[in-house]
Amino acid sequence: MENLVIEPKNKTPKINFDSANGLMEIMGISCAENSVDFYKPVIEWIETYKKEPQAATMVEINYKYFNTSSAKCILDMLERFVNLKNHGTNVTINWYYETDDEEMFDAGSNFSEILEMPFNLIKVE
Repeated sequence: MENLVIEPKNKTPKINFDSANGLMEIMGISCAENSVDFYKPVIEWIETYKKEPQAATMVEINYKYFNTSSAKCILDMLERFVNLKNHGTNVTINWYYETDDEEMFDAGSNFSEILEMPFNLIKVE
């Protein structure tokens, strides 16, 4: 399976999904005009990965900011990883937030609660 690499732009995050190592990295800003269009290939890639996942999948999320339309897409994406976990794959979600960014901490906590899956909330300086 091909890896998914999307370079960051002003309003979209970097996506680096490595199927061979089970490492999924998302970082940056997500406030695209049409978040659904941006996240559609990401969600499709995860659906393909779910067919033959690694025994362990690590999801590393480090958003600096995301808008409300991105939040729904992010939730849809995270639901795919929860589904993967519910089908026997060891999935770990690390949600990074800056020390003084209470909103991003709350976002990670809320996603974790909504999805009923614990996230590692990791403070970075």
